[in-house]
This record gives sequence, C-alpha cells and structure tokens, in this order.
Amino acid sequence: MSEAWRQRLADARADRQQAQRWRSRQVVASDSSSSALDFAGNDYLGLTQDPRVFEAQAEGARRFGAGAGASHLVSGHLEIHDALEEALARWTGRERALLFSTGYMANLGVLQALADRHTAIFQDRLNHASLIDGAVLSGARSRRFHHRDAIDLESLLARSECAHKLVVSDGVFSMDGDVADIASLVASAHRHHAWLMIDDAHGVGVLGDNGSGCVGSTWNSTEVPILVGTLGKALGTAGAFVAGDAELIEHLIQFSRSYIYTTAQPPAIAAATLKALEIVQGEPGHRVQLNANIAYFRREALLLGLPLNDSATPIQPLILGDEIRTLSWAAQLQQRGIHVGAIRPPTVPSGEARLRITLSAGHTRDHIDQLLAALTTCQREESLCLTHA
Repeated sequence: MSEAWRQRLADARADRQQAQRWRSRQVVASDSSSSALDFAGNDYLGLTQDPRVFEAQAEGARRFGAGAGASHLVSGHLEIHDALEEALARWTGRERALLFSTGYMANLGVLQALADRHTAIFQDRLNHASLIDGAVLSGARSRRFHHRDAIDLESLLARSECAHKLVVSDGVFSMDGDVADIASLVASAHRHHAWLMIDDAHGVGVLGDNGSGCVGSTWNSTEVPILVGTLGKALGTAGAFVAGDAELIEHLIQFSRSYIYTTAQPPAIAAATLKALEIVQGEPGHRVQLNANIAYFRREALLLGLPLNDSATPIQPLILGDEIRTLSWAAQLQQRGIHVGAIRPPTVPSGEARLRITLSAGHTRDHIDQLLAALTTCQREESLCLTHA
C-alpha cells in the first residue's frame, strides 16, 4: 500500500475515533451455551431457532446442494426458488415476486432499474441507507420530505415537472419503530401520477392480519406498485424479495444489475424460508406473543420513566441523546449479559443517540424483566453520579 493511501486510511480512522464513533464487531456465541439475552437483533418471531426451519434448510441442502452455483439468469434459478417466489406473491397479494440475495441489493436494484436522470425520486428523510444509496446510484433527481409529513411531500410533488415520479418510503422505520402513513402516501402518489415504493423490511411477518406487513394484501399493486420485503428479519432466514405486477418483475429481471450479476440465493435458504413462511401464515400465535411482549415492555418501561419513542412495533428506541451516555448504558447492559444496539450518528441524527431495543416472540416475561431491571440500574447509577458530581 502506498504511503498516501496509508495516510488516508489513518486520517479517516483518527477522525472517527476522535468523534468516538468507531465501531467494533462483537463475536456472539453461536450455540445454546450462551446465556446472553439478545435485544438487538431482528428475529421478531423467534424463527431463527425454530427446529422446523433449520431442518427444512438441511433437507434443502441435501436435495439441491449447498449453493445455487450461478446467477438466476444462467443456471442458478432452481425449482425451490420458483416455489418461494410464487408463495411470496400469494402472501402479499401480488401477481409475481422476485428474489434478491439481500435487502440492500433489492433496493439498489429496483431504483437503478427504474430511475434515471429523467426521474424524480421523493424519499422520507428517515429512509434506510440502501434506499438513499439506490437513488444516488440511479442518477435521478432526488428530494427528501420531512418524516411522515404528507404536506411536505405534496408540496415537493406539486413543484416537480418530471414526467416520471417515484415516492419511496420505509414501511416500518428501522431506527424509530414507527410506521409509514401508507394511506397518505397512496393518495399523494395517485394525485401526482407517481409510483409508490414501500420497503417493508421490518413489517413483513409482524404486521397485518396474516403477517404480510403494513402493505401486504391491504394495498393492491395499483396503489403500491413496488413492495420490497426481507427474509432475514421476522422470517428468520436471509435474502429479500420485490413483489408487484408481472410487468414490473420482468423489467427487473432484464435491467436490475444487482439481480442479474450475482449468484442466486442458496437453495437451502429458499427451502428454510418456505417453511418459515408456512409457520408465519399458519401460526398467528407467534405474532400474538410478540404483541403481548411489546405491550408489557412498554407499560413497564413507561412506569419507570424511561424515554421511549412512540412505537407499537418490536423496535423500541430508548432515546438517550448523548453518545457517551448511550455507549455507557449499552456497556452496563452487556456486563449484565444483555445485548442491545447502541445507535449513534451518522445512523441517526446528532443529539438522537439511542439504545435500539428489539423484542421477539422468543422472549419470555422473565427475559423482559431482566432487561427492565438492568435499565433501572443504569438509570439509578446515572442519577447517583449526577448527585455526587
């Protein structure tokens, strides 16, 4: 490596460390011997640990092999992929669905394939990074409206002279846990002859009567033409999908670079996802348990005076504001065997650092009580420090 490049990397590292925003990976025990409680992941229904799901994955590997071996358009699109796409389309009330290897690749692929410099994209300010990056990659003119602000969106749409307009929003916002106002987005898009794209990564499996998300079969493909969902959260496996009309899916197959130029999802993962989807649709008790856990945690946390965001989803942000304070609370929880996400800028705006607490149907009442007790301890010790300062 040249000295100029070494210095560039060193400077970037120093800047981030000085801002105390340097991130380090934690190695998590991969078997049941670990006693740590995970309140940081997105396994909302506890399906990553369901024996039926990993047995389906093992059987899928035995039947189809460990990997697909090629891209979907070469020889990697196997019958198990086709079956999963058909099941996802039925579940979401769409004509067709298309598998992607990750949610990030799905969002990049959709926006790159649909938009160009003659397109105007309108995004919620709190959209996921993959949506922001996809708009940049597309070369489209991009504007961001205030979070869940229909009036601001209306104003931006009204001023746009582009013939092709695309409104883009998360379904459930990954850092705040609140849900997009789909009805307002549908109405605005219709009034201004725009297409609407919803990334329901944190809604599928969790929201809706059959777990099909905040869009699902409630809003048809005329109202929400582009629906994106991930498989690695509530469904417990990996990958993503885009669902919509046949015309949209065929366009993505032909023009989406992140679909065309990558190896297809391992068939064993597709098999596991089919089993997870069967469980989500056939066993609503998982969602009932999850909602009970959310209600219990919120009730008890608010009684303790903890600064929770207003969220009815598994994502429960505890806004602490200061980054050092957030890291301190997370470290104290870690010492007590509880893992939560310490979220800091640039992931969230300055002054809004938080503990991102996520709940699962796999959590018991005792698990939640342990978390609440640990948070109470953090709160009490901080109060004592301030008293003695």
